[in-house]
Amino acid sequence: MLVIHRKVETHPVWSAELHLNFEARSKSRLRCFSHEGEDVGLFLERGQPPLRDGDFLQAQDGRIVRVCASPEKLLHVTCPNAFELTRAAYHLGNRHVALQVGDGWLRLLDDYVLKAMLDQLGATTESIEAPFQPEHGAYGGGHHHSRAGEEDFNYAPRLHQFGVRL
Repeated sequence: MLVIHRKVETHPVWSAELHLNFEARSKSRLRCFSHEGEDVGLFLERGQPPLRDGDFLQAQDGRIVRVCASPEKLLHVTCPNAFELTRAAYHLGNRHVALQVGDGWLRLLDDYVLKAMLDQLGATTESIEAPFQPEHGAYGGGHHHSRAGEEDFNYAPRLHQFGVRL
């Protein structure tokens, strides 16, 4: 099994790839398989930003692993002008939606309820498949609604049985 504990700087050569959707790239503890089919246990430091497409990790055995963002079903949102696009972004942000921001467009995970809201606002939505890399947020860290201080808040590890494919 390939065990990974740390992120490293960019490398020109790597020996394995992890093809992960945004949800998987957001986890610090993950059981998955490399693109080559090898069992992988990801044990990264908690509270870090999600892994990005093109990030590099180093396994305990010294091998370098490249992170690849898998294509996902997304809504590609455009509007007739900057005001309407800003308005759409406001309403999505008000719902704490993970949002990728581009020059004149927004992208979010495909959701029929949010699509209906955007249609009602006059936005144009197109269903696409593409890697999803939303903004991490201005304040960083994980998002939670705990009333306790950060020192009292801890995400329980969510590991699965190794060697079993679903």
